[in-house]
Amino acid sequence: MLLLIVLILVCILGFLAQSTGLCMVKGVNEWKAGNKEFLLAIIFSGILAWVATLFAHYADIPLKFRTYQISGWFLFGGFIFGIGTAFNQGCGVSTLGKLARGDSKMIATIVGWLVGWTILAHWQPAIDVMKNPLPSNITYLLLMVSSLALIIWAFLGNKQRKTLWFSMMGIGLLAGFIFLYEPKWPPSGLLNQLSSALIDNKTKNWPSLEQYFLFIALLLGMFLAAWRTNKFMFVASNIKHWAGHLVAGTFMGIGASIAIGGNDSQLLLALPAFSPGGIVAVIGMLAGIWVGLFVRDKILVRT
Repeated sequence: MLLLIVLILVCILGFLAQSTGLCMVKGVNEWKAGNKEFLLAIIFSGILAWVATLFAHYADIPLKFRTYQISGWFLFGGFIFGIGTAFNQGCGVSTLGKLARGDSKMIATIVGWLVGWTILAHWQPAIDVMKNPLPSNITYLLLMVSSLALIIWAFLGNKQRKTLWFSMMGIGLLAGFIFLYEPKWPPSGLLNQLSSALIDNKTKNWPSLEQYFLFIALLLGMFLAAWRTNKFMFVASNIKHWAGHLVAGTFMGIGASIAIGGNDSQLLLALPAFSPGGIVAVIGMLAGIWVGLFVRDKILVRT
């Protein structure tokens, strides 16, 4: 019964992510066009995660948040991930969203993710990171006050602002509760575990059956949103497109492995926990996307 409830929550999360167009690449493009609000909404999407933490406290559910200290590797990994997303024209979440809308090239991106994670399983750089203590009560109080301020600000805005912010914060709220059931529910977590299992070939390392169900539920929610808005359309692709997205996905996989998580984990888990390493990783991702878009649009497209 509990699994069914969580699957429904994941499906709703996928529906919201598809409907809002949750994508850091889109956020950077919107920022460059003068609309800074969309990217800000993405960055603060996980701000309501404290609600699940409070629930866990009263329900006596153990928390498994991981926070890391600042490391140059997080910045580097985020930057590599950002470069890959820029050339993929979609971050981790939006890659699945595009796949659910019928874009077959995203299959190559996902395969590239697995390749990237596998490369790091063979060659892991000397990443010396230290875990930070779990967030304090002061951190949660700050999250409560900030989220309340954002809710009031969004509520007083126009319909477009309400839809954007409440949808984004709804994604973070759902993600917090899903995390209590399965800490490795984000797609990047599944791909990481899957690539490690393929290398080690140990039964205990393979993702659980529930993780696959959660992944399917996320895709289903995205597909339903695309179907509802008549945005589903099968997009065929050629070898050139597949090769390009395979390379882009490989960059994303390598970057996510170094940064200990893709943008889904960083936005919905690391940032709400005020993880210094997560903050640095997101900064690196944004910088990588900015540079990658410049190279793609100003140099490669013109040549």
